[in-house]
Amino acid sequence: MDKKSPKVIYYRDELNDEFSKAQITPKRIDASYRYERKSFFAKAAHVFLYRFVAIPIAFVYLKVKFGHKIINKKALKPFRKKACFIYGNHTQTSADPLIPTFITFPYRANIIVHPNNVSIPIVGGLMPYLGAIPLPDDMAANRNFIKCIEARLQKGQAVFIYPEAHIWPYFTGIRNFKDTSFFYPVKYDTPVFCFTNTYQRRKWRKTPRMVTYIDGPFYKDTQLPPRVQKSELRDRVYECMCERAKNSNVTIIKYVKEETIDD
Repeated sequence: MDKKSPKVIYYRDELNDEFSKAQITPKRIDASYRYERKSFFAKAAHVFLYRFVAIPIAFVYLKVKFGHKIINKKALKPFRKKACFIYGNHTQTSADPLIPTFITFPYRANIIVHPNNVSIPIVGGLMPYLGAIPLPDDMAANRNFIKCIEARLQKGQAVFIYPEAHIWPYFTGIRNFKDTSFFYPVKYDTPVFCFTNTYQRRKWRKTPRMVTYIDGPFYKDTQLPPRVQKSELRDRVYECMCERAKNSNVTIIKYVKEETIDD
């Protein structure tokens, strides 16, 4: 625990409360949204932005602010250039879009994101070139979204998902999350990995070190019906992340459910 008392945030709904400070009006992701950008310009833009802009800036930011470190990256080595889904906990507005880049580096990271991420002025327009895949708002867009996911998997790329969906800054546990997104690895018969961001004390810095642990692979249990496969797979990933979260040893923000407050 911190020597100083941590900031306290009260929540009501673990599944739906959002504590990101970013105020963004999301654009509607409909049939007109271009998920696939296949032109020469788009491919060149991706290479330039990814290699020469995003990577250097992200590396410096994560190292300077968080002293970021990844543990057990070797677990992914046998799966380079192979399709997989990678799930992680959602605890930072600015760092979370960057961490997947270094988990799969030098290979591409695709991240399923909220439409907010592609709605930020100027920066939002660059996000798709860095691997952001926004969630669709209607059925027509959903068809294009699925085609995009399938295309990335066919290329042997990793797709990242934050199943908690909402950002709780510096949260040191793992929030309960639904099994909905585990439909993908069950349907496409791909391995699953998880990464758990933890916060650990640093002697000379107020901002704790962020240490990311990678675990897997996990596979669906083919002895179970498909509907049960996704919930069972979710449970194993959740339990693994909860165990890894115990490596956090500093609390910057304490989250307290409102119903537990004394009158």
